[in-house]
Amino acid sequence: MNKLAQATSAYLRTAKDQPVHWHSWGTEPFERAKAEDKPILLDIGAVWCHWCHVMDHESYEDPALAEVLNRDWICIKVDRDERPDVDARYQRAVQAVSGQGGWPLTAFLTPEGEVFYGGTYFPPDGRHGRPGFANVLGELSDRFRNDRDALLKQASEITARLKPNEPLDLPGTVAQRILDEAADAMAHAFDFRYGGFGTLPKFPHPAACDFLLAHWFDSGHGWAREIVERTLAAMANGGIRDHLGGGFHRYSVDARWAVPHFEKMSYDNSELLKAYGHAYMALPDDTETARPELLRQVMEGTVRWIMSTMSDPAGGYYASQDADVTADDDGDYFTWTVDETKAVVTSEEFDAISRYYDIDEVGEMHHNPEKNVLRRTQTIPAIAKLVDKSEDEVGRLIASAQLKMLEARDLRPTPYIDTTLYTGWNAMMASAMMTAGAALERPDLDAHAIATLDLLFSRVVPDIERGAAHAVGSDVRGILDDQVQLANASIDAYEITGDSMWLDRAETLMAHVMTDYASDVGGLRDARITSEEPAFLQQEIRPVQDSPTPSPIGVAAIAMSRLAALTGRQEWLAYRDSIIEPFADKLTQLAVFGATMLQAADWALNPTCHVVIVGGADAAELLAAARRTYRPRKVVTQLGTDTDPSHLPDALRGMLDGASPRAYVCCGNACAPPAGTPEELADTIRTFQAP
Repeated sequence: MNKLAQATSAYLRTAKDQPVHWHSWGTEPFERAKAEDKPILLDIGAVWCHWCHVMDHESYEDPALAEVLNRDWICIKVDRDERPDVDARYQRAVQAVSGQGGWPLTAFLTPEGEVFYGGTYFPPDGRHGRPGFANVLGELSDRFRNDRDALLKQASEITARLKPNEPLDLPGTVAQRILDEAADAMAHAFDFRYGGFGTLPKFPHPAACDFLLAHWFDSGHGWAREIVERTLAAMANGGIRDHLGGGFHRYSVDARWAVPHFEKMSYDNSELLKAYGHAYMALPDDTETARPELLRQVMEGTVRWIMSTMSDPAGGYYASQDADVTADDDGDYFTWTVDETKAVVTSEEFDAISRYYDIDEVGEMHHNPEKNVLRRTQTIPAIAKLVDKSEDEVGRLIASAQLKMLEARDLRPTPYIDTTLYTGWNAMMASAMMTAGAALERPDLDAHAIATLDLLFSRVVPDIERGAAHAVGSDVRGILDDQVQLANASIDAYEITGDSMWLDRAETLMAHVMTDYASDVGGLRDARITSEEPAFLQQEIRPVQDSPTPSPIGVAAIAMSRLAALTGRQEWLAYRDSIIEPFADKLTQLAVFGATMLQAADWALNPTCHVVIVGGADAAELLAAARRTYRPRKVVTQLGTDTDPSHLPDALRGMLDGASPRAYVCCGNACAPPAGTPEELADTIRTFQAP
């Protein structure tokens, strides 16, 4: 019936039995549209997307609608995870038409690939205040046949609106003022009542938390620390966190972090794991809002979910876990009624757990009002007073109930897990697991992360000078995000292992980026587009915003700063400045949405803290202390006592004086006296040349 049965994408394969004559992305459907003189329907979605499943079920599985589509349209289905370059361009176009984007993205194209109309979810008949899909299809196909000139003019106008108004961005000046003003803008966007940024829907923005954490360290501004603490604590206690299974759902539909969209994405959890890890290492033990034990619980739960559910023991991290089992439920796997809870816990446990997670007869889910999203609404001390028990006893009751509820949940039909190994997302998670390995003192997490990177280099980088493919088993190549994330994670691996192979890999990948992705108007292109792609895909996008993953330009700039510090090669700093300066004047207004670029600017403006560990196995405790001690813009180098000094930057040669184990801390142009114990090193990292 269609051509999706053999697709590499799990999302496309879910449509293999639909009566629509689907094509996957490529030149063939465009050539067919031109030959048959038909418009194109482009559906972009994802396997984890609830409303994609709804539209599939309501419309694309309907034989009557399929007959209309097959007769009047050429239909293309795209997995946005598999083709982020396609998604990025058509999201921009549909937003220009309708003012909204998201998934499913439903775009109506000319045979040349230009958008003349679009939207997101269309019900089959007019509901939810949206036009009916059947009526839209009929009206648009009629316009294509009978009012072609006006339709093509509209498509050309939409395409023209997507082109930059100026031929090039004039280089700006990356100054401290930009960082300060951006931090102030984040403070104005902060939700003082519920934590986080903005109102609703509310997204986590972990990069903004990382930026503000560094801003607090550098400036001493208590409000920056308070924003980070309250945001991380609110998410940790809210319904956006999976309190039983670990990890986080994608975002909250409300301002209180109470009711999430239940899909769980690898890229969200990797960046949140880093943010919680950095806060755990940075914040003092007497922190009250984001208490160390709470931050540690979040990390441990996230790591447990990743290692048990979202990874291959031999290496590799899976892409996503779906929100639902069928199109008719909405997070039913993750939510609980009173009766479901009472069926698996004792009455004493229910008295405690129902207060702890606000499990009541009336829950939060509209499709089933009895369903409760688990979120912490009372503390153990408060519950102990209410039920007249000790805090220790209440804690034991809650822990026992949690275990029983998780065991019962594991017996429910489980939402689909996409086991695709995407290169950029795997690199992001490997980096996050190395952060967690340092914070939690878990060398097994480091080992799995490095095994994952080894797997990637063996499976997606057959020729490192040509860069990485988008996923294991994929023939999609040329995505900027994959190159820079893999380079950045390789630098992390170098800092842990001391093996120069990882540094060489990172340098080769970043040299490839500057050769193949540099834009003529400044910055980097998001993809290396070949001439065979449809013309609309030739549009250049320079990804500055964190949307939905960290800006790859920002990640590239941070990697270049780290490479310069570790290798002493100053050309990396020139490359870095060339890709961030064109956007300097835009960073303040981007604020929360440009947090990764702001971190890159921070690396460019403020001193790097270079920790050098001298010694072999006897220096393991010093290395662990260096990794688990927070300091913005920190890099770590290991020097064995037998290291050949001729290959080292000049600044490092004098540290090979025969004494080991020993650690040196240099910030800016000054170095502290050598440290010989982990405690001494940690104190030096925190305090030497600190503001």
